[in-house]
Amino acid sequence: MSREKKKALFAGLVAHVETEIATMRKAAYDAAEAATHAEAKPENDKDTRALEASYLAAGQASRVAELENALKLLVGIELKDIGKATPICATAVITLEDDDGAHSMFFMSPHGGGVRLDLELEGGTRASVQVVTPQSPLGKALLGRLHGDVIEVRGKSGLREMTIIDVW
Repeated sequence: MSREKKKALFAGLVAHVETEIATMRKAAYDAAEAATHAEAKPENDKDTRALEASYLAAGQASRVAELENALKLLVGIELKDIGKATPICATAVITLEDDDGAHSMFFMSPHGGGVRLDLELEGGTRASVQVVTPQSPLGKALLGRLHGDVIEVRGKSGLREMTIIDVW
């Protein structure tokens, strides 16, 4: 697969994180506004609306900071050219085949686990690529492996064997 396709995947992940940051910033602002609004003033010593709203605002502001740090990390990553003889590492795109012959594509990234990205393949077909982090069970099973290796991952339906059929 081409380097341009990997760049497109990566750009999609960065855009997703940027959108998430904007959404969380708005939520944190709205919660802070609610905490300081005149209607949030306690009516008695048992009324904790303003306090609860301030806790929510603080939690959301903390999430914004986490996402901003993740974005900095992502932007600083070098997209690596990974081939069949290269061990799987960050920025690898991996295609797995399960026992039933079904194929799944994954993008190894330090952030964004679970995010689904759309990828245009040759011939105009599209594929869904799921972001997987090295900390996840699948990510741990994939790290350092090579094209052709068989991995085992325990999931909801038990132990699954999958073969690495493509890495780029």
